[in-house]
Amino acid sequence: MIAIQTGDVDIGKLVNEAKQRGTGAIVVFDGIVRDDDIREMELEAYEEVALPELEKIATGAKKAYNLLSVDIIHRIGRLAIGENILIIVVSAGHRKQAYEGSRYIIETIKAGVPIWKKELTKDGGRWVPGEHQHGCGAGK
Repeated sequence: MIAIQTGDVDIGKLVNEAKQRGTGAIVVFDGIVRDDDIREMELEAYEEVALPELEKIATGAKKAYNLLSVDIIHRIGRLAIGENILIIVVSAGHRKQAYEGSRYIIETIKAGVPIWKKELTKDGGRWVPGEHQHGCGAGK
């Protein structure tokens, strides 16, 4: 599953679905809203670009790291402290492939997928500078 959505994610279901013939390791990355002097976080995405980019990243990771399955779900909208933002679930035959594939996915998302975060504080809000290479969007 590759998705950008407002609703939360059933991580347990993703893990169970990732268990297939030949699976020796599953790695789960769960990025959450942390309590960094903020009240909420608002996330926006340029979905027409971001979704195909996530699919391209998943396909590339499968090939490069011999992954059996890849799920990437990025949430958008207003999220409270402790809520899931980004979930990545990968399965592979061996742990090294799963760890390296998961790391590649998160780093590639951070480097170039047009999704932006705004931290909402008691004093207002601030866009979080991203690692994106794109020159468009609210996060710039």
